[in-house]
Amino acid sequence: MRPRVIHCSRRELNAAGRGRRGRRPSSRQRRSAVTRGSDRGPATGVVYVHSSPSAVCPHVEWAISGALGTRVDLSWTAQSAAPGQLRAECVWTGEPGTGGTLVSALRAWPMLRFEVTEDPSVGVDGERYCHVPELGLWRAATGANGDIMVTEDQLRTLALTSTGQESFGHRVEQMLGSAWDEALEPFRCGGDGAPVTWLHRVG
Repeated sequence: MRPRVIHCSRRELNAAGRGRRGRRPSSRQRRSAVTRGSDRGPATGVVYVHSSPSAVCPHVEWAISGALGTRVDLSWTAQSAAPGQLRAECVWTGEPGTGGTLVSALRAWPMLRFEVTEDPSVGVDGERYCHVPELGLWRAATGANGDIMVTEDQLRTLALTSTGQESFGHRVEQMLGSAWDEALEPFRCGGDGAPVTWLHRVG
């Protein structure tokens, strides 16, 4: 069944969307969301395509459509941080693990800069993914407010494998995705005020 499109203000979307670095957004934008049914309770998240060549944009929409099981038409706007490239955002609702499915679909185009977030749901931690062509893919678990969570096993491994203070600090920055945040921040700013689409699948 075809989805219905619902336009909302950024304030109305704060409960479902995430802003920069996976946290709640504060700026006003308009956004689209795709809802995918689940018997286990819904998960929500956001796909941020920070930069894409115009020729690849239809493929991005097809990839997201395939992952969500419904047609997706994104609102593309110019990316000021990369002249000649476009950017778009899509809020999704679906079963837990949909964020990873979306990432797998988008990785088919390594030239993309994108982020995918999945908010925590019942019994499931949240996730945040960042992809930068020069750095590859980064992933971390996230808490209710979007902060990155580090597990006991990660800390033990870090303590055992670090060869000194400099090595320890470098590994911590990797775990926090600092290089990805630094690389993507100009593109996040370049999307301020852009339209965002909600697509809800009905039935």
